[in-house]
Amino acid sequence: MMIRMSVSRRDVLAVLGGSIAVSAATPEKPIIAITMDDLRWQDIPEPMRQDADERLRGALDRHKVRTALFVIGENGDTPEGRGILQAWSKRGHMIGNHTWSHRWIDKIPEEQFGSDMLRCDAFVRQFPTFRPYFRFPMLKEGGTRDRRDWMRSFLKSHGYRNGAVTIDASDWYYDQRLRKCMQERPKFDVNLFREPYLAHLWDRATYYDHLAREVLGRNIRHTILLHYNLLNSIFLSDAMTMFRLRGWQLMDAEHAFQDEVFTRQPDTVPAGESLVWALAKETGRYNSVLRYPGEDDVYEKPKLDALGL
Repeated sequence: MMIRMSVSRRDVLAVLGGSIAVSAATPEKPIIAITMDDLRWQDIPEPMRQDADERLRGALDRHKVRTALFVIGENGDTPEGRGILQAWSKRGHMIGNHTWSHRWIDKIPEEQFGSDMLRCDAFVRQFPTFRPYFRFPMLKEGGTRDRRDWMRSFLKSHGYRNGAVTIDASDWYYDQRLRKCMQERPKFDVNLFREPYLAHLWDRATYYDHLAREVLGRNIRHTILLHYNLLNSIFLSDAMTMFRLRGWQLMDAEHAFQDEVFTRQPDTVPAGESLVWALAKETGRYNSVLRYPGEDDVYEKPKLDALGL
């Protein structure tokens, strides 16, 4: 296995084709905040776990940004998980609620889903940087109007806001494929994933940014959905460098969530996906171009298959 940890500006520009598509001359720079889900530390190969955590925190430190880490309670309430959360909270990263067991809202009764959320609430509140933001597992917010409205009322009654995503992506699938390659090919060079992964993030970011500008008529503070995983421990710094070089501004997640757009509650059923996707769906003008689900492995599999990854 080979991991090249130091990436130069020339390396990143080579990945991006050597040009800056969105320059600093753009009237309003797109704004992006990193948010991370799950805390699946146990999915990172054991010999790499400690280094992976240090690389993730180190990447955020180098770029001087604080993320929001949405925690699955059962992953956090372990000796390993507590240690990670203590370190992240000490660095000022926001801690949010991602349910205790990461179950789909439509797969269990409302009361059970609510109890699962509150069990995680009791756990994450112990960390100094906890903020009452909730992220739905799989970004699914209710398959019926009744289920959707019940959950919105439930969150409000417990003082929570929706920690919504504006830029969705499939980094979790790229991570699965990376770990599979490493398992099957002992000498696999993980840097082969750099170019396709950065291209994927750029494609999804620009898509949702253009859609947001069309639907809302303004520049919003974006939150991108990434995951606490091996892939991002290797390439998160490269991704943030890419956005900076292409004229995007990085922002702390907690500040990004202050944008008015995060108070919006789109009238869509099924509810969920990217907030930008849902706001576009609500208008009825984009039905011919909005795929469902917004992001999934089926869209990325042919690309990685073609690359032999």
